[in-house]
Amino acid sequence: MQVDFYHLAASPIERVLPRIAERVLADGGRLLVICEDDGLAARLDQQLWTYAPDSFLPHGRAQDGDGAAQPVLIAGAVDPANGARNVALVDGLWRDEALAFDRAFHFFDDATIDAARMAWKALAGRDGVERNFWKQDEAGRWAKAA
Repeated sequence: MQVDFYHLAASPIERVLPRIAERVLADGGRLLVICEDDGLAARLDQQLWTYAPDSFLPHGRAQDGDGAAQPVLIAGAVDPANGARNVALVDGLWRDEALAFDRAFHFFDDATIDAARMAWKALAGRDGVERNFWKQDEAGRWAKAA
């Protein structure tokens, strides 16, 4: 399983998540987005509808029901009701339940960087876990740092 750590240094998660979701869906996958903060979940829900003038990402929130039908499902708990094999942890909190997926995207900012470093170190000794660390430059471009 692959864990990609994304340090949000130049762009907020509301701008980054749609691009990741696009890639997952383009590869034929489904995405579970984990966020315990209802305000952030609502902003992400809105952003996935409006992030680009000519498109939207089909998605829904677990609280609205019918999660199985959603290619992208925003939820507060790691429960892939949509059958996702990809999980995005967007609130800066690592959850070991993410290791049950094929790929995990762990997003964090400067406020949660210490916890992300602890998660990075804890995953170092895990069999079958490939870790990648991505950081944004001032222009918002991603560069692999480790």
